[in-house]
Amino acid sequence: MLQAVHGWSSAYERLVKSQKFFSSYLTQEDMSRLGKDYLRVGMYTDIIFSEKNIHFIAINDGVDSKNSTGNDFTPIRNLFNEFHARDTAKKVRDAMTVRGNSGKYLCTSPPYGFLRDPCDKDKWIVDEEAAKVIQRIYDLCIDGKGVSQIARILWKDKVQTPSAHFHSINVKSRHKPSADPYCWKDCTIEGILSRMEYLGCMVNFKHSKKSYKSKRSYPNDPDNWVIFEDAHPAIIEKAQWERVQELRQHKRRLTKSGRAGLFSGLVYCADCGAKLHFATCKSFDATQDHYRCSNYKSGMGQCSAHFIREVVLRDIILEHIQRTLRYIQQFEASFVRLKYEQSFEDRRRELAEMKREIVRANRRIGELDTLFKRVYEDHVASKLSDERFVSMSSDYETEQRQLKANVMQMEADIAKGEAVTADFQVFLANIRKYTDISELTPTILNEFIPRIEVHAPDKSSGKRTQQIDIYYNAVGVVNIPTAEELESLKAERAARKEQDHKSA
Repeated sequence: MLQAVHGWSSAYERLVKSQKFFSSYLTQEDMSRLGKDYLRVGMYTDIIFSEKNIHFIAINDGVDSKNSTGNDFTPIRNLFNEFHARDTAKKVRDAMTVRGNSGKYLCTSPPYGFLRDPCDKDKWIVDEEAAKVIQRIYDLCIDGKGVSQIARILWKDKVQTPSAHFHSINVKSRHKPSADPYCWKDCTIEGILSRMEYLGCMVNFKHSKKSYKSKRSYPNDPDNWVIFEDAHPAIIEKAQWERVQELRQHKRRLTKSGRAGLFSGLVYCADCGAKLHFATCKSFDATQDHYRCSNYKSGMGQCSAHFIREVVLRDIILEHIQRTLRYIQQFEASFVRLKYEQSFEDRRRELAEMKREIVRANRRIGELDTLFKRVYEDHVASKLSDERFVSMSSDYETEQRQLKANVMQMEADIAKGEAVTADFQVFLANIRKYTDISELTPTILNEFIPRIEVHAPDKSSGKRTQQIDIYYNAVGVVNIPTAEELESLKAERAARKEQDHKSA
């Protein structure tokens, strides 16, 4: 009986890897059909087939394992087959690199939430049904829910998983739908919460392979990603996405009692900078839940307890947010003007100066290129000695390298500065969104406050007092004016309105 295997490597892999040969004869069209890995093909033809008493024949190449004299050139033929595979892999890799750097998608299919545009396969459009689910997942994360909690909520509400959704709309997917189309996995939620594609960004070169011989891909360092902004419609706003990334860095875990601290991951020790850990117990009344410095809890004696009960901290934070809302909603123009006077105007001048410095640095980099060419031409024409040429070219290259590094750093600083200004506008939008806050929820807390610092209690006056520093997104600590200062602001606003009325 003759056993023939046709096709490329996958066919032969299924057979030879299992080494379950149901015939003593194995034939291939040619040696390249058996494989293009010189070492592995040689191992099978020279060792395994011989041990298994397999009569191997490659018809077009005239290879017959029973005729050893006709197989002298087989190793060389296998080596050339591998050269061909390696050269093809290099060409494919170079083509993909050019495609990825030119702003074209590299993935074979869009992620959950997007579909290929039927009119242009190189464009993505939003899958509205899936986009609602993605927006809900981000909202649940802002509400303080963890990935496992989000997965359970979606399962209870009978929300289809990405693979089940693709299957239901007849779109090909890498993953087959599971038996339960509503069974969400934690890793799926984590992937959705971390994808930059939902900001409208095209992200290429997130993974790579170490060799064309391996199918396994490895994650690349984010610094090596190539990102194109506004490549397709966004599903999530940038401020919300960035806030979710911050929350994911400070994961809240349930205690053994099943309770989680409202401020877990947000409260820090004002003295040592460590986090304050949430402490509770099943036997505790909820009013006894408290926070204490993690360095004190570790027993290393590096810090004091900085003890504060959660109910007390909740009342303090809620009252401060309420007062901040009333103050900014009444005197928004004065608050914006004050913030700009304090920091944003200085930052604007710094950014403008940095942009001018970048222009000067880029001009100098171009001048150095010209100077280096002239020096090289003088050296070729024997107008400069070798020693002088090496010294001057080294100086030019060192200066140019430093200038390029400075430009990269300044561009990063400018991006951060402009992001702060954008965050300030988001903060004002959140202020306008709420007319009154009667209860502190994880959503409100995450929208307004990224950090709370608790100082050690002071008992010098005979009473226990404790300073709490509350940092708001984009603006930091908000100093609410006193009653006298508020009256002054009211008078200033009335005078400005009267002057505007006269001018009109």
